[in-house]
Amino acid sequence: MLVSVFLLVVLATPGVDLKCDYSADFNPARVEWKFNDMKGSQTYIIFDRKPTEQYAGRVTAFNGNVRFSKVTRMDNGEYDCEVSGNGKFGEAKVKLVVLVPVAVPMCKVPTSVTTKGKALLSCSDKTGSPPPTYKWFKDGTPLPENPKQFPAFQNSTYRINPHNGNLEFAAASKTDSGDYYCEAANDAGPAQRCKAVRMAVADVNTGGIVAGVIVALLLVALLIGGLWYASKKGYLPSKCETLPLFRIFRMIPHSIEVLAYIGEFRQKSSFVV
Repeated sequence: MLVSVFLLVVLATPGVDLKCDYSADFNPARVEWKFNDMKGSQTYIIFDRKPTEQYAGRVTAFNGNVRFSKVTRMDNGEYDCEVSGNGKFGEAKVKLVVLVPVAVPMCKVPTSVTTKGKALLSCSDKTGSPPPTYKWFKDGTPLPENPKQFPAFQNSTYRINPHNGNLEFAAASKTDSGDYYCEAANDAGPAQRCKAVRMAVADVNTGGIVAGVIVALLLVALLIGGLWYASKKGYLPSKCETLPLFRIFRMIPHSIEVLAYIGEFRQKSSFVV
């Protein structure tokens, strides 16, 4: 029976040795190495006493052990050493974690949110290994993961996922307005922050939308009146005299949709840093 091993290694090292010790009872021994990546896929590293084609350029086998000339975070996973010989079988597992410091995370913060509307702030770093955890700050103050446990955040409606970096507001209020930034951290190096972006929460400007619709309707009415007058006076070619008016009226809902889209764009616009 072989002993399982846990190995932690820093990326800055030129390489690493994965060892698999076994007793003389296995001689003559056959040693094979397999790699199980973080997604669950398994591949051979050492087969028939030599590296497979995928690893031939950076892996060497010696005395049943494996030497990597270089490792990256893509090498994170579990390595199986299987030893057989003299009617015996044994297995050792080596878990390899390659440490890579986090980079400045990418943050997405909406700059304008409607009162009682939903808002999603995201933060991600694809560089760090192991995967980082995330914290959010508002106006320089850290937001607790469970706001209900703190009197100052009793009325907050947000949720923080420290593993994927999302900060979600189920029903944003004006008190949620502020400067937001995110911090990513792991065990490989110092934490990194993105730049702060201001999120403003305000009521929907219904008066402005209604006024815009009225203006659009007036313009359409003037257009129809102008065409009718020009047609009556004979200023338009005869081909235009039979122009169906329903084609003109179809412009009205289109104008309203354009104004509604403008209002929606203002609400959902965001800033990426």
